[in-house]
Amino acid sequence: MAGDEYGGTLAGASVLVIDDEPGMRNFLVKMLEPRVKRVAQAASPAEATQLLDKTHFDVVVLDNIMPGKTGLEWVEEQRRKGFYADTILITAYADLETAIAALRAGVSDFILKPFRTNQILGAVSRTLDRKNLRRDNTLLRRELHAGSTVRMLGKSPALNAVRTLLKRLAPLPTPVLFTGASGTGKELAARQLHQMSPRADKAFVPVNCAAIAPDRIVPELFGSVEGDATLKPGLLLLADGGTLFLDEVAQMPEPLQAALLRVLEDQRIRPQGAEREIPLDLRFLFATNADLEKAVAEGRFRADLYHRINVVKIEMPPLRDRSEDIVELAALFMEQFSTVLGMPALRLDDDTLLKLRRYDWPGNVRELRNLIERSVILGFFPDEFSGQGSVAGARAIEELDLVIQRHMLHMLDLCNGNRAEAARRLGVSRKTIDRRLQAWGELGPD
Repeated sequence: MAGDEYGGTLAGASVLVIDDEPGMRNFLVKMLEPRVKRVAQAASPAEATQLLDKTHFDVVVLDNIMPGKTGLEWVEEQRRKGFYADTILITAYADLETAIAALRAGVSDFILKPFRTNQILGAVSRTLDRKNLRRDNTLLRRELHAGSTVRMLGKSPALNAVRTLLKRLAPLPTPVLFTGASGTGKELAARQLHQMSPRADKAFVPVNCAAIAPDRIVPELFGSVEGDATLKPGLLLLADGGTLFLDEVAQMPEPLQAALLRVLEDQRIRPQGAEREIPLDLRFLFATNADLEKAVAEGRFRADLYHRINVVKIEMPPLRDRSEDIVELAALFMEQFSTVLGMPALRLDDDTLLKLRRYDWPGNVRELRNLIERSVILGFFPDEFSGQGSVAGARAIEELDLVIQRHMLHMLDLCNGNRAEAARRLGVSRKTIDRRLQAWGELGPD
């Protein structure tokens, strides 16, 4: 049945039906209503405009021939205002001129009259699939670039206190401010809070406010209307329904602080160049390693925004206050890097673990992670952490070329001998690969 085939795809969608004929409008609404999250109807373009001013729709299904203006004319007008919902056009005439105009207006699909139920449902389903794919591809590229881990390891009292608070906050829409030194796992805790929340099946979008140029951060977050009246969605829209995590909030430029305050209060945004505000459904999480109260006192951070985001604060404990977790963390990082790099794991003997626990870790978990990665690559721990002392370290330095050789040859094997691909994965030049292979007597035909 059509419901069984399309229900899963359509279940979370909101759809607006626009048609001046009551019979056709009611038919479309009755067909969609059991299958989508929400369906609304409008008898005219003017009525549809009023609905869009109040509510966001994922898909708009509209007739082309209506009194006053055509469906295409209405879509073109709305694009200039910041209309970004995907559109399906119903028409009795599939001439080339109409098709070209529809493409220019950003219409997603055509349905010719007369049509069958499965044609409408198929068009809406395809449109939603494309929309979700575009969003997921954009977010996936960000995740692959940033990297992500979602496990908070450790059983220390300090970390268990954080977990207890996360569990209490998970079902609530309340903003949360994560504080603590760099490398203490603020983003990791925010991800865990998202995964424990009712929004877990929606997007988690992290944004580092210090990593985006001040003149680009507002359009990056809010989106913009391009010259051809096409809306380029920002990260706020891409995260709609899910969680937006803003890191390094102390580095926000003042214009963004003002704009963000309005979003937090109204849950609506206005993309750059758009005339219409767009409603949002977002949970906001924030993080900083700076003293925000001091920034407020010095006039670098808005007091009203600080009080708006500081509803609940979670202070992430430094690694030195949870030294009992170091054994578990070191073992995990050792396993990860030996697998990813294709190199042998180092032995975490009692002497090494004791030295790791006694160290102060000013860089916190990130510093521990970097130490393990570097040690796996070199084939030994630094003397201050080595259980064997400096003699073992010196001997390992002499064997470093053998470690590099083993790793490079392993990567070439993974790439089926493709030296260009191996060089790309290793982050070195093709010439470096060739030079090393020649020195080792391993250089053969590419």
